[in-house]
Amino acid sequence: MSDTADNDSPTADRSSTDELVTLERREDAVAVVTLSHGKVNALCVELLDQLHATATELTADPARAVVVTGGPRVFAAGADITEFAQRGGEEPFAVAQPAQVARIGAAFLRALNAVAAIPSPTIAAVAGVALGGGCELALACDFRVAGENSRFGQPEILLGIIPGGGGTQRLARLVGVSRAKDLIFSGRMVDASEASSIGLVDRVVPAEEVMDSALEWAATFAAGPRHALALAKSAIDHGMQQTLEQGLLTEQRDFVQSFVTTDAATGVRSFLAHGPGRADFS
Repeated sequence: MSDTADNDSPTADRSSTDELVTLERREDAVAVVTLSHGKVNALCVELLDQLHATATELTADPARAVVVTGGPRVFAAGADITEFAQRGGEEPFAVAQPAQVARIGAAFLRALNAVAAIPSPTIAAVAGVALGGGCELALACDFRVAGENSRFGQPEILLGIIPGGGGTQRLARLVGVSRAKDLIFSGRMVDASEASSIGLVDRVVPAEEVMDSALEWAATFAAGPRHALALAKSAIDHGMQQTLEQGLLTEQRDFVQSFVTTDAATGVRSFLAHGPGRADFS
């Protein structure tokens, strides 16, 4: 049974049970990206390619906010390990050659970087497990809403390998170097409560409320100034890759750019006429 959006929904504009990733654009300007690959949403290369295409579409034609989900039972349990097996050899359990591993790694990098680059607020709605590449996908989003039953982890070390979808980089930037090393070196899973306490998760809600909570939060962003939000996200993300001095210059550039958008015209005019907090950016 698929966890994808109902094809008969009036808000769905692209959905198919044959797809591993579906995109639904809702009437409230929130887009929902849903993974649908078997019971555990294994992140195979085909799924990653579809995720990259979906994220690219949401960059070229942005929604005002985006929710990424794996459905109500599981977010994503990680990479499809069968793709790391050597094909056509005498030993069926032999590890793939470096060229094959590099191809899979490139698919992860391309897809998750594309998700991170979506110029809209993005929220991962995590039910069940988000492990390995699944955790890395959640890390590529701006925020994470987790069900009380959810678990997170980077268990690659238990296979004798390391994360290859951004885990060593995005996790350390989010929770700090020591905590990232603890999770990556041990391969242990953390529950929603611990994930929240270390800053890996932003909100914890009852399992049955994960999607509603994420959609409600996304709707608050969707009602805001989309150009200003995109510029703010760009300034923060690019600034994190620069020195403080360079980041401040980046902020100034985007600050000036924000004044030539329709958002500024609406917001400043509303402030002068009606006071703060009353601008309608729809």
